[in-house]
Amino acid sequence: MTILVVDDMPTNLLLLASLLKDDYRVQVANTGEKALRIAASDTPPDLILLDIMMPGMDGYEVCRRLKHAQATKHIPVIFITAKAEIESEQQGLELGAVDYITKPISPPIALARIRNHLALQAHAQALEQKVAEVEASHAEIRRKSDEVTRLYDAVLAERQRSIELTLQPGTMVGVEKEERTFTPWLRSLRMRHPWLQLNLLTAFVAAAVVGLFQGTIDRLLILTMFLPVLAGQSGNTGSQALAITLRGMTLGELRSGREAALMRKEAVLGLLNGALVGLVAGGCMFIVATLQHLPAAGMLGTVVFLAMIGSCVISGIAGAVVPLLLKHVGADPVTASSIFLTTATDVASMGMLLGLAAMLVK
Repeated sequence: MTILVVDDMPTNLLLLASLLKDDYRVQVANTGEKALRIAASDTPPDLILLDIMMPGMDGYEVCRRLKHAQATKHIPVIFITAKAEIESEQQGLELGAVDYITKPISPPIALARIRNHLALQAHAQALEQKVAEVEASHAEIRRKSDEVTRLYDAVLAERQRSIELTLQPGTMVGVEKEERTFTPWLRSLRMRHPWLQLNLLTAFVAAAVVGLFQGTIDRLLILTMFLPVLAGQSGNTGSQALAITLRGMTLGELRSGREAALMRKEAVLGLLNGALVGLVAGGCMFIVATLQHLPAAGMLGTVVFLAMIGSCVISGIAGAVVPLLLKHVGADPVTASSIFLTTATDVASMGMLLGLAAMLVK
């Protein structure tokens, strides 16, 4: 540890330096100005022994400036004075000094006081370090607590989204979220039956489309074999698009302004999937029609191919549009989407197949 001795008398500097040199690193200054420069340096002393009566800047003024400066106010100061007057002790202590050593200096007493004050300073510094460490620990605990809270909230939100996704299959066919395994049958009937009536109404719409082309069906009875094929494929295409759209809405992935991009994607997927599946279905129609010796076997295969593409494109777009429209008008898209989607896919598949057949197959 370093001690700065400040005294204008060379004999006093030599005495104190020789007394302290065995235990401490000693710096000396014979003026107040030099003492202030040393104290404010990059290697400040740990303790200052400061003579009061010096020419120019006395010890009181040096102490006052030390305690007013941010860089030196923490350095303890012990005054050295030739007479221990009550008034001077009070003045020095009010300025921030920690003790007095009177002249003539008693080496044992001086060393004891210096050691005590350095020990107190070291203890205070260690205590400040502990306080800083405790405050840092508290800050880390608060940070981790906030992080745990955020993670817990995220887990709860994810759990709620999982519950919503789990409930989707039931609500898509008219089973309400409130219904459980052992819900009374009368209450279950009240919740389920209205959706069945609505589904029946939409089924009549699909049946009406078939009725429009009854003459074509009577002329080309073979088309009835492929009506379920197109309805099934277009229905699956629409259901895939519906599932992705509902999942995006539930998880918050489908942000405003992204609806057009979603519909374009589903249209492209419907086109590609419809073409690949249509090749197989059109080939099967061609084979069946050939085995039945129908003269328009090639055209019938082409009709199935084109109808499959068109119905899958329409179904993919419908799978994305239906839940968005229902949400826009304030209806629950999870509950009602499948009914309207089924109608759209049935009408698209049957209308495309029978309409193309009526136009192209003579």
